[in-house]
Amino acid sequence: MHDHSPPPFPEAPATLSRRRFVQGLALGGLALGTAGWRLPAHAASADARTGPQVLSGTEFDLAIGTSPVNFTGRTRPAITVNGSLPAPILRWRQGDTVTLRVSNHLPDAMTSIHWHGIILPANMDGVPGLSFDGIHPGESYLYRFRLGQSGSYWYHSHSLFQEQAGLYGAIIVDPAEPLPYRWDREHVVLLSDWTDMDPDRLFRRLKKYAEYDNYYKPTVGDFIRDVRTQGWAATVADRRAWGQMRMTPTDLSDVNAHTYTYLMNGTTPAANWTGLFRSGEKVLLRFINAGAMTYFDVRIPGLKMTVVAADGLPVHPVTVDEFRIGAAETYDVIVEPSGQDAYTIFAQDMGRTGYARGTLAVQGGLEASIPAVDPRPLLTMDDMGHGGHGAHGDHAMHGSGHDAHAGHRASAASTGDHASHASNDTGDAHTGHSGHAMAGGEHDHAAMSGHGAESGGMQAHPASETRNPLVDMQTMTPTPRLDDPGIGLRDNGRRVLTYADLASIAPDEDGRDPGRTVELHLTGHMEKFAWSFDGIPFASAEPLRLNYGERMRIVLVNDTMMTHPIHLHGVWSDLEDADGNFMVRKHTVDVAPGSRRSFRVRADALGRWAFHCHLLYHMEAGMMREVRIDA
Repeated sequence: MHDHSPPPFPEAPATLSRRRFVQGLALGGLALGTAGWRLPAHAASADARTGPQVLSGTEFDLAIGTSPVNFTGRTRPAITVNGSLPAPILRWRQGDTVTLRVSNHLPDAMTSIHWHGIILPANMDGVPGLSFDGIHPGESYLYRFRLGQSGSYWYHSHSLFQEQAGLYGAIIVDPAEPLPYRWDREHVVLLSDWTDMDPDRLFRRLKKYAEYDNYYKPTVGDFIRDVRTQGWAATVADRRAWGQMRMTPTDLSDVNAHTYTYLMNGTTPAANWTGLFRSGEKVLLRFINAGAMTYFDVRIPGLKMTVVAADGLPVHPVTVDEFRIGAAETYDVIVEPSGQDAYTIFAQDMGRTGYARGTLAVQGGLEASIPAVDPRPLLTMDDMGHGGHGAHGDHAMHGSGHDAHAGHRASAASTGDHASHASNDTGDAHTGHSGHAMAGGEHDHAAMSGHGAESGGMQAHPASETRNPLVDMQTMTPTPRLDDPGIGLRDNGRRVLTYADLASIAPDEDGRDPGRTVELHLTGHMEKFAWSFDGIPFASAEPLRLNYGERMRIVLVNDTMMTHPIHLHGVWSDLEDADGNFMVRKHTVDVAPGSRRSFRVRADALGRWAFHCHLLYHMEAGMMREVRIDA
């Protein structure tokens, strides 16, 4: 939930060159010399290439205010903590009780801090309207909680679009007992997306024209070329299928590098954040995706990465060349650089429009070559859960130029008119909740799924999606897809991490079978930029109610063409495999288009909690629910 105080942003400047936006300034960061701005005396003064300062201990004073930054050649206001973007790294220790005095120095906006992934009492969670009333200008709030966990986490504002404007930082909780892996040196690698636009203005632009950043729609030339190679019937069927869904196969992300500059530890690609190493060391890299709207695909050419923790908690080690990290997720990886003096950390966006990058080096000032951005992938009907024709469909999409369309043509043509049955009738709104909404979106699992996707038939859908003007499509045959690396990563010649690779070292602490199942559908309308659960936006939805102490299963079905990272505050989400077996404990569960994924929850935290998509503008547009855990 967000408060709606006006953000302290003037109008955005004129459009900048694409190269400047993608790569940024060579010395982008805090604009310390800008006239008319004054930073607090305790503001970080470290070189931007080394990242934010580290604050450790149990007592902290955090001041939220505005500071000027310049990443693209234009000085813009950012919302910062202690004058720093990103906010200072907070280093805690498992078992300690930490006290944080957070003061609001913004002139006219409420603020807040949410400690993402940290298990704590509800009144410490930092969500205005649910956890507390927010922190008003000139006021402070005292956060105090005990740390029962260790690992890599992060913190950010939960007020309007302040997270997009710079209010985010890393958390490291050192373990009380040794972990099952060791390292000699570590670095935080915090990824984010920056825009010179007022974030509120960007949201209004998305509401008016959601496809503003989609520069890659099929053209007349593409149509003629497709007719020559695929034939008239297949090409027309392809265009009709997407037209009936009012979508395009190029719509992978709502905001991309045409608007964003991607940052690594608050540093632009041109500025080149650098982490040092000595040859032969084991280096732990703590990757955190603090992007408001961006999925990053991460690799270090020339180095294998061994994933040892996901969302803060240890997993059985798995060695990969690349991994996709959704918004709000964290992965800890160990690398062993040797044989060369510099390696590029390369994090391209899922839509292949830009990248963040940094360097591992034996000394500052060194660089390695930067790989080319991969060919742009395209969605297929299989990706949308309308396929059933074998592989997910983009295996043929890794060629360059127009050859990348081949997989899309084949899949769409093979479905023919099939996709038209998935396009939702957008007539009169269905105002009756059919009993499910009053239960917080809860559906009887046996009634909905017994004849649905799990038994080989079509997926059943909540009545609230029927004739709903806020729902533009429904998936027909969703599957878990836990072994799918995702669009643009399949068969790319690299070993790519999937959810199926993740297995928690710790067993399921609860051990009970879920006593009930709640199924929720991720829904949206692309053109209207409307997002919701079960077609019901947050403002109209009843809370999802859990009984204290119960063990339950939540099933998420993605009825949209977008990938959604879903975060449930207050409790862990224990991801299951296709057979309902425990796999890995997470705080954010990524749900791919056309997929069906489930996780168990132990309702052991009393209070009111947020449950939402962690794509910031999706949450603001309605993809959020309140969860109440009552005694």
